[in-house]
Amino acid sequence: MVTVGVIGGAGYTGSELLRILSRHPQVKITAITSRAEAGKPVASLFPSLRGHTDLCFSDPADDGVLRACDVVMSATPNGIAMMQAPGLLAAGVRLIDIAADFRIKDIAVWERWYGMAHNCPDLVAEAVYGLPEMYRDAISSARLVANPGCYPTAVQLGFLPLIENDLVDLSSLMAAAVSGVSGAGRSPHVPTLFAEASESVKAYNVGGHRHQPEIAQGLAHMAQKPVDFVFVPHLVPMIRGIHATLYGRLKDPMVDLQALYESRYRDEPFVDVLPAGSHPETRTVRGTNLCRIAVHKPKGSDKVIVLSAIDNLTKGASGQAVQNLNLMCGFEETMGLTDIALFP
Repeated sequence: MVTVGVIGGAGYTGSELLRILSRHPQVKITAITSRAEAGKPVASLFPSLRGHTDLCFSDPADDGVLRACDVVMSATPNGIAMMQAPGLLAAGVRLIDIAADFRIKDIAVWERWYGMAHNCPDLVAEAVYGLPEMYRDAISSARLVANPGCYPTAVQLGFLPLIENDLVDLSSLMAAAVSGVSGAGRSPHVPTLFAEASESVKAYNVGGHRHQPEIAQGLAHMAQKPVDFVFVPHLVPMIRGIHATLYGRLKDPMVDLQALYESRYRDEPFVDVLPAGSHPETRTVRGTNLCRIAVHKPKGSDKVIVLSAIDNLTKGASGQAVQNLNLMCGFEETMGLTDIALFP
């Protein structure tokens, strides 16, 4: 049994963490912080958790209870975890940051994309990128894990078998991905209001999304060389889910893509390679830690198209964070994460 504290428990990512952790057989939640909700019962903000927790939100400034935890999971906006990480790590606490503070290794790149100076660049070098399908062994011994972003998870898992086997032209990689509005967080913004987002689809940040350098870094690590990558995100009128459509040019059009993907992910508990000709749907991963993938080769073409679907709040955020928690603590990797998708 490990004690876990959650920083920033009042948002969608925080609530998803609490939903999963409250039923985890080896976790005791001892602290849930929120500056705005401090002192209020957690179940008053999230009635779905009635009967599952009797904790109240605490002020993150009162960090004594956090420093007494075995593991702290930070679900705060970008720029917060890096302020708290040095003190928590010095106290012997292991930290999983679900924001972007420790994902990008090049500090100058991070500062350019996130518009602030980094508080502890020395810890960025130590942080392990929390994509278990690539870095499982390193995660298991880490004290600081940078949980991947939602788009980067779907895109990297989709491209991984192709790139690590040198099967695609690295100048041809493209991704078009759609996300539900929960990806923008719980704070109200005009573009994600019901009347603004409903019955409409739009691309956004086409000139540069913050997940672009994170994805490019991951793809380059797979290839062990730089990649030329284009990424276009879209907002669609649904609450949860990401669907990424990935494109590349095959070096060998005769390669058996279905066998390649099935072999690479055969032993991965949270990647489901669908039968040939399939098309994953976001509703089939809703509320789960699964990434469902299908791979296609258009007839008479040297192109490959990969379809990748995840729940942005689960495999794209809190579920993957719990997967990393399990690895760090020596638990069964699937513990607390075996829910079946909601249907309909």
